[in-house]
Amino acid sequence: MKKVFVLSLILVVSALGATNTFAQKFALIDMEYILKNVPAYEMANEQLNTMSKRWQAEVEAVQQEAQNMYKTYQADLVFLSSEMKTKREEEIVAKEQEAQELKRKYFGTDGELYKKRESLIKPIQDEIYDAVKEIATSKGYSVIVDRASAMSIIYATPQIDISNEVLTKMGYSK
Repeated sequence: MKKVFVLSLILVVSALGATNTFAQKFALIDMEYILKNVPAYEMANEQLNTMSKRWQAEVEAVQQEAQNMYKTYQADLVFLSSEMKTKREEEIVAKEQEAQELKRKYFGTDGELYKKRESLIKPIQDEIYDAVKEIATSKGYSVIVDRASAMSIIYATPQIDISNEVLTKMGYSK
């Protein structure tokens, strides 16, 4: 009887020990909060907005030019020969294509805005990633979730939010 009790006790203790070794530590970060507290990110965003507005104005100017050409064409339509009509239509189409090409050049998937965003924002994101990775390694976190992008998180206790710790690790004390 004593052997069965001791054996049961050993099994229970080892089972409890095994569950602790498989326990995982979790933490949250709020990427929006972190980015708002990184001055370089704010400056990069301002620079991107300025460029975007300038490029958008350039695209709109070419589009407006195409619209003006079309209005002039419509007004002159009765006075134009078929050759002139064709020539003007081709000029209008060329101007519209120029506007589309400009739009693609600046705002397309491989456009100037994308490339500029990549060059300005990626180093900041890499710095945040490195800080998070260091904290996760040093504190033994198995998973760190971004609260800002994880829509399925309804509630999380503030004790597991390490956003301020990430900012401190990056040199921005909060």
